[in-house]
Amino acid sequence: MATITKAIIPVAGWGTRRLPITKAIEKCMLPVGNRPIVDYVVRDCIKAGINEIIFVVNKGSVQLRQYYSDNVRLNEYLQYNQKQDLIELARPPRNVVFQYVEQDSVGKYGSAIPVSLVFPMLKKGESVAFVTGDAFFYNADGSSEIARLVAATPEGGNSILSARVAPEEVSRYGIIDFDDETGLFAGIVEKPPIGQAPSDQMNTAIHILNYDMLARIYNYCQIDISGEYFITEPITQAVLDKVEVTVVPAQGEYLDCGNVHGWLHANHLIVGHE
Repeated sequence: MATITKAIIPVAGWGTRRLPITKAIEKCMLPVGNRPIVDYVVRDCIKAGINEIIFVVNKGSVQLRQYYSDNVRLNEYLQYNQKQDLIELARPPRNVVFQYVEQDSVGKYGSAIPVSLVFPMLKKGESVAFVTGDAFFYNADGSSEIARLVAATPEGGNSILSARVAPEEVSRYGIIDFDDETGLFAGIVEKPPIGQAPSDQMNTAIHILNYDMLARIYNYCQIDISGEYFITEPITQAVLDKVEVTVVPAQGEYLDCGNVHGWLHANHLIVGHE
């Protein structure tokens, strides 16, 4: 079992698929029930024993900082109006440290860049969770998928949380390829045509990454390339170098809130069970 106390959550994207609302509301802050999308991710991390959250945000971002801070005026209002029971609901999670690293929206981009920005802050030998900020899992029993991933990851190892995807939806996601002989993770095929997917397991972009893998990702981002820096590139290269990556299938329902239909479904599911 890995020892993980920190999580990197990238939320710097503009959410262009959700325009025009994301012009005013950051994509990760769009509501699912009475909470923003990202808060379900954060609370899953906390259930897994993570007590330091490092958000990689767009320059000038303030909404996350406001949400994960105490609002003194709101607390005073609730106190004055004898609604003290709501003060705790409005407070940020206790005993959790939130940090914010800014990403330039006109600089290098891609899923690997947030890791490269945070890497200099990490201690040698440290492992972290890397968790996307616009999707989360629903478990009816309240269990944590990230806790399950941490428990299944060998100490000092690397892992990826997968989720089953319907055959007609494989072209929307990165699909995990397994080695025919060993059954181990071999790589990811991005958005394969329907009928040509190497498996029924999709990449959820939730990882446990050890320090050596983090260093690989950082070094990859120092190279000048044309286009997007995918975190899967250095991970796949590491596998070619005989580094093992554990694949842990999720048990809950994956809720992709990056598109309006997925977001509506998440609201229907969460509100229906509250």
